[in-house]
Amino acid sequence: MAITFKWTGKSMEGVIQSGEMAGASKDDIVFNLRRQGIIPTSVIEDRKSTVKLGFKKGKIKEKDLVVFTRQFATLFASGIPIVQGLEIMAKQSENKALRAVLTQVKESIETGSTLADALRKHPAVFDALYVNLVAAGEAGGVLDSVLSRLANYIEKTMKLKKKVKGAMIYPTMIISVAVLVVAIIMLFVIPIFAKIFSEMGVALPLPTRIVIGFSEFISGIGGAILLVILILVFVGIQQYRKTEQGRKLTDKILLDLPIIGDLIKKVSVARFTRTLGTLIGSGVPILEGLEICARSSGNKVVEKEVLNAKKEVTTGSTMAETLQKSKVFSPMVVQMINVGESTGSLEQMLGKVADFFDDEVDQSVSNLTTLIEPLMIVFLGITVGFIVIALYLPIFKLGGVIAG
Repeated sequence: MAITFKWTGKSMEGVIQSGEMAGASKDDIVFNLRRQGIIPTSVIEDRKSTVKLGFKKGKIKEKDLVVFTRQFATLFASGIPIVQGLEIMAKQSENKALRAVLTQVKESIETGSTLADALRKHPAVFDALYVNLVAAGEAGGVLDSVLSRLANYIEKTMKLKKKVKGAMIYPTMIISVAVLVVAIIMLFVIPIFAKIFSEMGVALPLPTRIVIGFSEFISGIGGAILLVILILVFVGIQQYRKTEQGRKLTDKILLDLPIIGDLIKKVSVARFTRTLGTLIGSGVPILEGLEICARSSGNKVVEKEVLNAKKEVTTGSTMAETLQKSKVFSPMVVQMINVGESTGSLEQMLGKVADFFDDEVDQSVSNLTTLIEPLMIVFLGITVGFIVIALYLPIFKLGGVIAG
């Protein structure tokens, strides 16, 4: 669902203007207004006139978007008009949500809108990158090649996301199994031994008392309290991340983490270089490209550094000079961008950097899974070993008493 915002702003000539615009967020509205040469002074959500797009967010997957983009590029390259091409794509699409969106896009074009403007009305499906590339393709008369670039870009972005998700799934599963095993022992095994020990009437060693005490804590009201605390902490972090300050702080902490931080940096560099290279290659101005890259970075620290780079490029500095001060972009990346700017082959250099860091992400994912597995085995071994020793100590003590 897109949200309608009421805005007020000044044009470049100082004329005060106002109106309504639909978008996914306030940032989208501000970005689109600036593209139109309007400096926004007020952007307020209009809850009464929220625009329903006829589909729920998340129903249209990236895979559906790739298939549409590639097939639409083929149709357009074959000489089929845009309206007819959209009608064909809408009819053959198996995704009902995408079919509804394409029908609305076709209707907008029939009333006089450009393809880019028609797509811009559906920010939940077509982001700023997609819309700006289409606008550049329409302006330069190379819409078919731009759509092919877009399809390739989305496919490579999907692969990158899958790598990162794959890196997170395996450690999460191992940690979950480890916690589950310990929880089962504490909730079901320890109470049986505790009952046996109480019937024996033997003085329990300290390790045994610790294990039994912890078991009684989590199996009683303490377990419920601990669960509530964990849920509150998780929800609290999620809510804090929704604030501007929260995103900045948590993103900085994530980047500073030993192994995870390195992976996030590589993913950020791969995404930035791939996105900027695609934008520049499609004819989007570099300043506008940097703005889009910043907004689609997914990390507030990276976003701030890219926006700072954009400001300095505006004053005449090269992109390599501005990124040289960054903690995210390594000297190798900066040097390759410098060579690209010097030789006029920035698009190709950015593509090479993106490919290199895609491979680096693969290696980091492999290293992460390789490191997590032995750590979890050691954790399980120490935990279960301590519990077993704690349970057997009273038995050994009882055996010594009987032998004595």
